[in-house]
Amino acid sequence: QVQLVESGGGLVQPGGSLRLSCAYSGFTFDYYAVAWFRQVPGKEREGVSYISSGASSTYYVDSVKGRFTISRDNAKNTVYLQMNSLKPEDTAIYYCACQTYPNRRSWWEPLAYDYWGQGTQVTVSS
Repeated sequence: QVQLVESGGGLVQPGGSLRLSCAYSGFTFDYYAVAWFRQVPGKEREGVSYISSGASSTYYVDSVKGRFTISRDNAKNTVYLQMNSLKPEDTAIYYCACQTYPNRRSWWEPLAYDYWGQGTQVTVSS
């Protein structure tokens, strides 16, 4: 019953903007951290951004700092990733993931998360 569903992906031109949404259902994840990852062919899944359960802490991979903003609305069971000034290298499948079990892994490690969405494609191209 625990599900995370990403939406909002699509095709945009360089410099454009897109907002991804991660809607979760089943369990209530209000008190759990959520992260966005992305993956392109031939590369490992990369941690893009992280937000703590209370939204007091956020983290970003260096390549998206200043361009992406993660936020959450726990009342709506949704985490967002606002992506501005998109670049071709942002092209990837974007996944959201939820951390429900305490662990000592870093936020950018995929194994830190136990629930994943199926991903949404983001393509940045002219």
